[in-house]
Amino acid sequence: MTTIKVAPLAEDLAFGARVTGVTRDALDDENVRAQLREALDQRGVLVCREVEQTSDMQVKLSTVFGPLKEHPVYAVDRADRDKLPGVIVIATGPGSCIVEIDGKPLVTWQPWHFDHAYNNEMMYAAVLRSIKTPKDGGRTAFTDGIQILNDMDPALRAKAEQLNVLYNLDLRYDRQRFGLPENFRLVKEHDHTLSQENENGRCAVHPAVWTRPDGEKVFHMCPYGCRGLEGDRSDAAFEQLAEIWNEAQRVMKVYYHEWQPGDMVVWDNTRVLHEATGSNPEEPREIHRTTIKGDLCHGWWEDEARAETVA
Repeated sequence: MTTIKVAPLAEDLAFGARVTGVTRDALDDENVRAQLREALDQRGVLVCREVEQTSDMQVKLSTVFGPLKEHPVYAVDRADRDKLPGVIVIATGPGSCIVEIDGKPLVTWQPWHFDHAYNNEMMYAAVLRSIKTPKDGGRTAFTDGIQILNDMDPALRAKAEQLNVLYNLDLRYDRQRFGLPENFRLVKEHDHTLSQENENGRCAVHPAVWTRPDGEKVFHMCPYGCRGLEGDRSDAAFEQLAEIWNEAQRVMKVYYHEWQPGDMVVWDNTRVLHEATGSNPEEPREIHRTTIKGDLCHGWWEDEARAETVA
């Protein structure tokens, strides 16, 4: 009988687990697969160590949690469009965006966010695998929406529970109305037109707080790609969003993943926010990410009635 070991990432974190023993044979065992699904549901982030570093192994691990979901943006690079649907490539290149935070230039930096916010159907979960890991930087940060909501000031938590937030694919930092680091400077914008094309594009709506099937409530909003509130894009709406976000940042507890050979990291995108902390622009960085479909991917288009099934 194959076995895996699941242990907490850290004593001071209420989320996250470290998993060992993830092999091909283990993933063929339905008991192991069920254990992994339960661990993700309970802990939100799984750091799997010493895993075979191949694309098909990444897909095999991913499909434990659900079928792969094709990425909604065709222009995003795929590992193999024909053989590996749902596996995208995130890599540095000549068109990479460069920012500066506290005087340090960084490439592949992305602020706190959840994936597919700009789409009515988010992905449920994802698996990350580092192909090229820079020596300087390149960490991936995770924070738990359950912990954030539980620790927020009750008055602000009550406000957050009433908000439905707008997002679209205009991801330019100079259009981001709140949530950028204090000492932030845009050095070089992304070399593509996707954001410009979506400046006035269709917005998806996602609740800032939603309720899981087990009754737990989750804080689930971010500044990245945020276009205001449903029915309200005024300055006052952004002031309200900034107030809620500042409180979330005040209380959030963060796990910073330092990539090691053999790592694959799984996270629940309906619960966990993540951040790419950036790396030295002189070093290459490449990540492969799967996109996993699920039943808890709440959201709706701004111009459509809210679905009855949304919690």
